[in-house]
Amino acid sequence: MTGRAFIIHLARATARRQHVDQLIMDCPVPAEIVDAVDGGLLSPDERADVYVPRLHRPAYPFTLREAEIGCFLSHRLCWQKIVENDLPYALVFEDDALLDKEIAGKALELAENHIEESGYIQLPVRAIGDNPYVVAQDNGTRLVRPGVVPLRLSGQMISRSAARELLRLTTVFDRPVDTFLQMFWLTGIRPLAVEPSGLTDCTQEAGGSTISRRKPFGERVVREVRRFWYRRAVAIRSARAGARN
Repeated sequence: MTGRAFIIHLARATARRQHVDQLIMDCPVPAEIVDAVDGGLLSPDERADVYVPRLHRPAYPFTLREAEIGCFLSHRLCWQKIVENDLPYALVFEDDALLDKEIAGKALELAENHIEESGYIQLPVRAIGDNPYVVAQDNGTRLVRPGVVPLRLSGQMISRSAARELLRLTTVFDRPVDTFLQMFWLTGIRPLAVEPSGLTDCTQEAGGSTISRRKPFGERVVREVRRFWYRRAVAIRSARAGARN
């Protein structure tokens, strides 16, 4: 296959570097590291320039953490590279992913055949469990359209036109990048997913999450309630928007 890959890596996450090096070796296209934006090093003014709460509906119920702002900006860097280098498409990986070369080769071949018309194809690390619509299948691999776009951005294939539109829509943002991408009724880009993707999550082996933090019990309960109602709202909007398409 053709194309290029970008691997988002936070320099201070040194425990992940060996996994990044392995991902570079296993990637079927030339891969380069993109230095992740460290949200903790952004000034309050820099954060305020890009983060504007409650921009879109359904309203995101939490305040973004510094790391989540940095993560969004890191993905925007990759979208910018796709556009600036005039790439027909590129792969984008986070540094908590590992590739099974044999399985991933089939998945990426199928995705490559459909990226021009679809624009955005996820390489999920978890099974798509909502009986998705099958767009295409070949050699034991299938390309599907989930009813609700899955969270997590461990890996994806993104076209130039989709990257350009995502950049246009996210000069400011109000929620994590994976949550934003669920809103295909807003972006006009409905992500597909290929499975099995050959991609696995190695977060714990790589030293744990660089975004999550341990929360007090009471805060966890409140967040779970808010998260439940927010995800329900997203599911309803997804079903309505999907029925129109």
